[in-house]
Amino acid sequence: MEHTTYILRAVEVSKQSVIDGNHPFGAILVNDNGNILLEQGNIEVTERDCTGHAETVLMRRSSQHYDKDFLATCTLYTTAEPCVMCAGAIYWGNVRRVVYGITEKQLLGETGDDPRNPTLSLDCRTVFSTGQKQIEVIGPIPEVAEAVLAPHRGYWTQKS
Repeated sequence: MEHTTYILRAVEVSKQSVIDGNHPFGAILVNDNGNILLEQGNIEVTERDCTGHAETVLMRRSSQHYDKDFLATCTLYTTAEPCVMCAGAIYWGNVRRVVYGITEKQLLGETGDDPRNPTLSLDCRTVFSTGQKQIEVIGPIPEVAEAVLAPHRGYWTQKS
């Protein structure tokens, strides 16, 4: 399967995240055979967990199910570029490939100054480049941008 297929699956996870009362983000873990192993939306709103971003929760769950050598062969697909916290979780969890749909800057364009998404202007490539292991980053994927942004449209103008 190609990257767009997995990102679009992560979009479906992000839509479910909104239905569940959370922010519209989704992430999936895929093994080197192309099988989806885990899916995760945000949990921060309903759980009141400031670390409840989809990627961080996915890495927490992944680390409980798989060892670091196996995770090094997997790819994490996510709707939006991982924030600094999520990039750290990916790094420490040992996933060596990340594919994302839209950039942090594109996301900021949609969320604006909404206090529910206080974006740090630090791209994940920069975060990963400061580490001691190489993590391949692929993204943004322009052909999925509209699909990724769709669950965000109108979401950030609603009252929390």
